[in-house]
Amino acid sequence: MPTIKSSYLGNLRTQSEHLQSGTKIISDAPVDNNGKGEAFSPTDLVSSALASCMVTIMGIVAARDGVDLEGLSWEVTKIMQASPRKIQEIVVDFHWDSPVSDSALIQKLKNAARTCPVALSLDPAILQTVNFNF
Repeated sequence: MPTIKSSYLGNLRTQSEHLQSGTKIISDAPVDNNGKGEAFSPTDLVSSALASCMVTIMGIVAARDGVDLEGLSWEVTKIMQASPRKIQEIVVDFHWDSPVSDSALIQKLKNAARTCPVALSLDPAILQTVNFNF
């Protein structure tokens, strides 16, 4: 059974629907690649997926240890390579206002982030730079 159903809306825009939830995502080509840049580009979604996956797995690990990741936030910077046009590097900067003081748990969280399914699925040629600012 499919997970996602998508369609081309014209003008370099797509719409994808998550079939289980009905949630929809619009993607748009970026301005520097003939698009309007009015929504996430496909490569933005890949970059966002990496960080979201990292946090999801960190959340699972934290919950097992009875820790809430409240206050955790992040920023993603996508760096494109010109030729061939592809993602060269994804930089994820994590910030946590009130991190736990348990250094062993912090290391487990970092390891969980670096080994999330999206991180492991991306081509090794894409540099994944992760900064844990906590």
